[in-house]
Amino acid sequence: MIEYESLNKVNHFLHQKYIEKLEEVLNSGWYILGDNVKNFEKNFSLYNNIKYTIGVGSGLDALVLALKVSDFSPGSEVIVPSNTYIASIMSIIHNQLTPVLVEPNIQTYNIDPEKIEEHITKKTRAILVVHLYGQPCDMSPIVEIANKYNLLIIEDCAQASGSEYHGQKVGSFGVGAFSFYPTKNLGAIGDGGAITTNSPEVKEKLNMLRNYGSLKKYVFDHVGVNSRLDEIQAGFLDVKLEYLDKIVAHKRALASIYLEKLNDRYTLPVEIDGYKNSYHIFPIRYKNRDQLRDYLLGNGVKTEVHYPIAPHKQNALKGLFDKEYPISQIIHNTVLSLPISFSNTISEIENVVEILNRYHGH
Repeated sequence: MIEYESLNKVNHFLHQKYIEKLEEVLNSGWYILGDNVKNFEKNFSLYNNIKYTIGVGSGLDALVLALKVSDFSPGSEVIVPSNTYIASIMSIIHNQLTPVLVEPNIQTYNIDPEKIEEHITKKTRAILVVHLYGQPCDMSPIVEIANKYNLLIIEDCAQASGSEYHGQKVGSFGVGAFSFYPTKNLGAIGDGGAITTNSPEVKEKLNMLRNYGSLKKYVFDHVGVNSRLDEIQAGFLDVKLEYLDKIVAHKRALASIYLEKLNDRYTLPVEIDGYKNSYHIFPIRYKNRDQLRDYLLGNGVKTEVHYPIAPHKQNALKGLFDKEYPISQIIHNTVLSLPISFSNTISEIENVVEILNRYHGH
């Protein structure tokens, strides 16, 4: 069986270093917001060529706090892609703001810059872009629109650690929100997240917001939350960060096999000059996706569907959106994620290609 993901295999090469790090943290006697968090924040900032990183409890918390720090008045509008993972939209709702869905470009799966402006109203305060599957968004026109209308850019980089747009790392165009969920390219051994910013004021306020609204013990300047990146996870992430480029390079090598060798029966991700896709996920589209998935499983290949239900069709968001999003719907109905784990080998991916190219379904 070719696994879709094997986290044990992915992290195996770091086991000894993780054990040493765990002992170091245990022996330190300092378990919350200590040196491991500080070191990881510093190193993650250096990696992304950005001034500040604030470690938090999860990717969703990163998005919630990235919006909360701006104190937008309730009901303010935030533009967000219609085909994103639901967490992007939930972060807007948690802040009592209004999500405004904009359809993606069918080729990149990312928000279509040409459709953003028509959705801007006098209530719009931010554009929340999502670098979906690891493919960077087309940031130049988005930055231009944000500047024109004085809007904040928030980047959902949950799936895009290591992605670049014309040499610039994602998460450095606005306020970046990252997830370190175990399956990510930079995955922890549990939950974790981070926010990136070049603003000292934003950094200062986020340091308070993640810690009950306090920087000084028992002195509270804001109504904050408890969302702190764990010392152990920060230590593990700092160990893995040194290998992130190696992980991304391996995944890009696997992607290039799919891109070169899969036949044209399948719609493949697009490679665009100047865009470095980190391939957290390798999505293909196929009309009878579920049949194809069954065929692959029957031939020893595990796959995933990211995501079977479009956000506007989810029960949790019922009544929020009164229109259809046909492009999003096409993607959710036809997308299938192929194995592209750091644990997958080149020969396994060549095998997947051969099995896919043999398929003669409808």
